[in-house]
Amino acid sequence: MGRRARDGGEDDGYGLEDEEESLTLIELPSGDRRRASRRAAAESASSVTAVSSSSCRFISVAFLLALAGVYHLGLRQGKNEVIGAGDVEERVPWREKVLGTRKPTPEPTPNNVGSFTLERLRATREEALKVVTMLDEYYYGRDKASSMLIDSWMDPWDFEAPEDMPEKRDRAAKLVDTIARALVADDQKTFLMGGIGSSVMAGHDNCHYDSYQTQMERLWRPVWEAAGMDFVFQNAGEGGGCGDSHENQHFCVTQNISPSVDIVHYSWTYFEGGRASWVHEDLVRWTQMLPKQPIVHIFNTGTLAKPNDQYRQLTNYYAKYGFNHFYMRTGFENGGHDYASERERETDPFDRFGRGFVGDGYHNTTRYGELEDDETRKSSLGVVMRNWHPGPMGFQLTSDAFTYVYTHALLKALDLIEKDIVDDGNDPRNTWSASERPLIMKGDLPEPQFCDPEYCVVDEAPGCLNYELPTFGKWGARVEDPDDDLNPYAGERQNWNVWHEDKDIWKMVDKADVKFFGNREDKEICRHLDKCGGISAQKADDGMVVFRLPKMEVGLVVICGCCGKGVGETLFLNNQDISISYNTVPINRSEWELWPNSKCVRVLKRFPTSGRESETPTGHAYLAVQVLNDMSQTVRISHVITL
Repeated sequence: MGRRARDGGEDDGYGLEDEEESLTLIELPSGDRRRASRRAAAESASSVTAVSSSSCRFISVAFLLALAGVYHLGLRQGKNEVIGAGDVEERVPWREKVLGTRKPTPEPTPNNVGSFTLERLRATREEALKVVTMLDEYYYGRDKASSMLIDSWMDPWDFEAPEDMPEKRDRAAKLVDTIARALVADDQKTFLMGGIGSSVMAGHDNCHYDSYQTQMERLWRPVWEAAGMDFVFQNAGEGGGCGDSHENQHFCVTQNISPSVDIVHYSWTYFEGGRASWVHEDLVRWTQMLPKQPIVHIFNTGTLAKPNDQYRQLTNYYAKYGFNHFYMRTGFENGGHDYASERERETDPFDRFGRGFVGDGYHNTTRYGELEDDETRKSSLGVVMRNWHPGPMGFQLTSDAFTYVYTHALLKALDLIEKDIVDDGNDPRNTWSASERPLIMKGDLPEPQFCDPEYCVVDEAPGCLNYELPTFGKWGARVEDPDDDLNPYAGERQNWNVWHEDKDIWKMVDKADVKFFGNREDKEICRHLDKCGGISAQKADDGMVVFRLPKMEVGLVVICGCCGKGVGETLFLNNQDISISYNTVPINRSEWELWPNSKCVRVLKRFPTSGRESETPTGHAYLAVQVLNDMSQTVRISHVITL
C-alpha cells in the first residue's frame, strides 16, 4: 500500500494543513477577490504622491518596451513548445489519467467543481480513515489486516505498484477510476454493487441481516453518506432449489442486478468444481458492454487456486478490467492461527470450519455480536460456517475484505481528485466524467481464452426474462399483450399465469435465530429475498405464451424450466404436448438441446438465414410456447435468455 494507505490511522497527519491553506485560496468567492483587489488599489493610491507628467511619459515608454519584449519571448517559447510537443495533442490512456496525468483547466471555484466539493472530499476521507483504522485495529495491526484482507485475493492489491508490475497497476487503476467517477459525477447519487450467485450469495442458513452484503452496507455506507451519496448492495443470490447454476444465471446479469452497477460480485463456489473459466470470461466481457463497465469480483469460500490454475490465468489476462477473486478461508488462514493443530491434536480435536463452530480463532463473535446481550444470539453471530454456508463470522471477514480493499482504492481516488482541484486547478469532472467514459467495443477486448467467441465476442450483454426473485435490472424478452396489434397470435388463447413460491419467513434461517427473532417486531430482517418462479400452463385451454424478444446480436434463444435440476428434459425436450415456434414457424424438435445446463433448452443457436422464420415484418422477433394437450404436470418457464 502507499504511504497514505499505510498511515491510514493517522487522521491528524493526512495533509490537513496544506488542505486548509488551499481552501482559503480556492474557495474565496470571485466577487470577494475583486473587492479585495479594489480595496488594495485604493489604499495604495492614497499613500502615493502625484508624479510629474514627464515621469509619466517615461514610465509609459518603458512599459510599452517591456510589453514588446514579453510578446517576442512568448512567441519564441510557444514555437519551442510546438516543436517539442508536436502538432497534435497526444491522447492520454485512462489508466495514466488515474495515475496522475491530467489536462489543465481553469482554476476551479466552488461553482465549477460540481457537487463533490473539497468539504465533502475531506469529510469522505475522514470516514474512510475511520473504517481502515478500525479494521487495522480489529485484526491486530496493519500487517495482519493486510495479510488477511488483501493477500487473500488471487492477485493481492497494490495501489502503489511499480511500473514493472503492469497487471497490478492496471487492476488497481481500474478500481480507483471506478470509484473516482462515482464520486465526482453530479448525476450519480448511489454507489451501486450487485451480487449474483447461489445460496451462499443469498446468505442462507442465516438471517438475511447477517449476510455479507448487508454487513458491508452497514460498514461502508457512512463513507458514501459523507460524500453526499448512498451505498446499496443488490443481493440477487438464488438458492439451489430452483435448479439454477452459474451456467444459466450468468446470462441474466442485466436483469438479476441493475445494468448500472459499479461493481459486480459473483459466487458459485460449490457448483463450479474449478470448471467455470468460460463463465467467468463471459461475465467479464459482457459487463464491459454495460454503461459503467463494472468490475467483476469473484467470492470463493475456499482457498487460493494453484499457480497454474485457469482462474489465475484469467485474473491476469483481464487485469485492466479490475477482475480478481477473494478467497474467504485463505483470509482466515493468513492471520496465522494454527487451525491444523486444532484438527490434528490427539485429545478433543476440533475444526473451526466445521458445522456450527463458534469463534474463528481471533474473535468469538462478530463486532456487532459483541454488543449483543442475548447469549443465544451472540453465539449464533460467532459461527464461522453453518455447514457449507458461511455463518456471520465468515460473512464478516468477507465484508471486511471487500470493504478494506475498496476503501483503500477510495482513499487513492480522493488523493487524485484533491490534486486535480488544488494542485492542478482542474475541475475533476473533466478528468472523471461518467458521460465521457471511454466506450469499449467487442473488438477492443483481447481474444477470448475459454468462452465461445460466438457468444462472448459481442457488443451487447445477453437479455433475460427471469421470473425468479429477486431481480433488480431490466427485462430482455417480455410477454406480449394477447390483444396487441403486433402480436402475431392475436385472438388465440393466451392464458398462461405467473407463479411464485410461497416462502415462509423462516425458510433457510438458522434455528437459533428463529428462536431469538420469533416474536420480535424486527423479525422481517431475517427473511431471505429469493423465491422460485415461472410462467405456467397445464391445460390445452391455456393455449400459448408469446414472448416479444429484444434486439439480439446472435439469435441465441434459450428457455429454462422450474423447478429443480434436470427439468429441461421432462418439461421441454421430451414433452410431446408442447410446441415451440419462432416468428410463427415451429422449431424442429431435433434442433432443441439441453444447454447450458440440464434445467434449460436451447431452441435456437443463431438467427435463421432463410424462410419465414428469418423475417420480422413488425420489427420484432417472437417466441411462442403452446400447450397442445392437457398434461399431468405443469409446464413452467423460469427464464427466457436471448443474445
